[in-house]
Parts: sequence; C-alpha cells; structure tokens
Amino acid sequence: MSSLAVLQAIVSRDLARAFRQKSRLLGGLARPFMWLLLVGAGYNAIARVDGVESYRVFVFPGLVVMATLFGSMLTAISTVYDRELGILRLMLASPAGVPTVLVSRTVAATAVGLFQGAVILLCVPLVVPVSVTQMLAAATALLLTAAMSAVLGLLVASPLRSVENFAGVINVVLFPLLFLSGALYPTAGMPVVLRALARINPVSYGVDLVRSALGQPAEFSVARSVVVLSGTVLAGLALAVFLFDPEQRSLPKLERRPAADPAR
Repeated sequence: MSSLAVLQAIVSRDLARAFRQKSRLLGGLARPFMWLLLVGAGYNAIARVDGVESYRVFVFPGLVVMATLFGSMLTAISTVYDRELGILRLMLASPAGVPTVLVSRTVAATAVGLFQGAVILLCVPLVVPVSVTQMLAAATALLLTAAMSAVLGLLVASPLRSVENFAGVINVVLFPLLFLSGALYPTAGMPVVLRALARINPVSYGVDLVRSALGQPAEFSVARSVVVLSGTVLAGLALAVFLFDPEQRSLPKLERRPAADPAR
C-alpha cells in the first residue's frame, strides 16, 4: 500500500470517528459561545482594551482559536486509543512507516480543529463587520493555527500509552497555552515572566494572526507569526517522529513472569 493510500485511509477513519462523537464536537463549540455570551457580557461592562470597541470584539479572535485549539489537540487522543487496542501496531506494519502515520493523524486533527474554529469564525458578523478579504485571511490564519495545535496534541500523545494519561496531561498543557496566549486578555498587563512565556507560546502567534486578519491591532508582524507557526508545525512533527517508539510503545508492556520450573 502506498504512502498516499495509507494517509487517505487514516485521515478518513479519524474524521469519521471524530464526527461520530457529536457530544464532543458540540462541547467544543459550546465553550467559546458560553465565554462570548456569559463571560464576555460581564467583562464588556468593566473591561477596556486599547484599540478595539469592546472586550467582546477583542476576545472574539481568541475564542476562534480556543475552538480550534481544543478541537485539534483533543483529536490526538485517537493515537492513544489505537495504541491501547493494538490497531496502531497494524498501521505501522504497512510500508508507509511512522512519519506517514503521524502526518495522517496531523491532517485529520487539523481538519477537525479547522472545522470547529470556522464555525465560530462564521459568527464574526454578529460581533463586528468584516469584509470577505478579512474572512479569507482569517481562515488562512486559522488553518495554520489548526495545524500547529494538531502537532502539539500529537506531541503529547506520542509517548503515552493510556487514555487516562492523555486526559491528565492534555489539560495541564492546554490551559496554560490558552491563558498565556493573549486570547482572553491582553498580555501587555501581565508580569514580566508571564509575558515572556506568552511570547514563546506558539498559540500567541495564532491568536495574533487571526486578530490581525480581522483588522484588530496585533502585537507581532504577520510574517513573524507565519514563520513561528510554520516552524512549530515542522519542528513538532520531527520531534513527534523522534519520540514515537513503535517497538516499545505500540502495546502496553506486560509484566514478565519467571518461567515455571519444569522439574517442580
């Protein structure tokens, strides 16, 4: 089977599984809407952000990235599921090898994250008027952000053997990435150490790129954000291939029991 056929098969399977889990998709979409309608309504009355009309306008690009981030990163759990069930071992038996399997998983997770973020993005006219050009630019920024989020999720999943471990680790990774990205509040007012962490957080550049595409003031240049996001995707994939050890992690390790003595 060729690498392209393997990629198509894995992507189709992962997408079918992701879109069958309607409760997870709806939960991923409900989270940003709840923040916009409930938290945003309260902050709108007390928070003022320089350069934008209201807190709701400021936070909208961050909520688009929130939906994308959660959608892409949580889709990586399929790698852990397949490892537990032994299906991953069968995939790796194909001539395509580990890189093709991981790229396939990245493509599928990118598509899920892009879908969730696009649903939120389509609601932007309800918050602030935008042009078709701005929408297309935001969609392109969202694609890069979804790919970056997918790779980060894959990095978390690559060395793990159980779904329970993934669920525990992913929350520790997801929320700091989100809260230190400038998605929900400006990073300018953060303490120096946290602001420095925000500047090396790749999610910050995704938020900034979407914000810039929608005509809001941006902290980084478009070129810098594109380079950081693209570099994170390439470096993250390379690191995921390095961390992924199919010989030792395809199946849970079994306890070795001493062989029974035939003389007994």
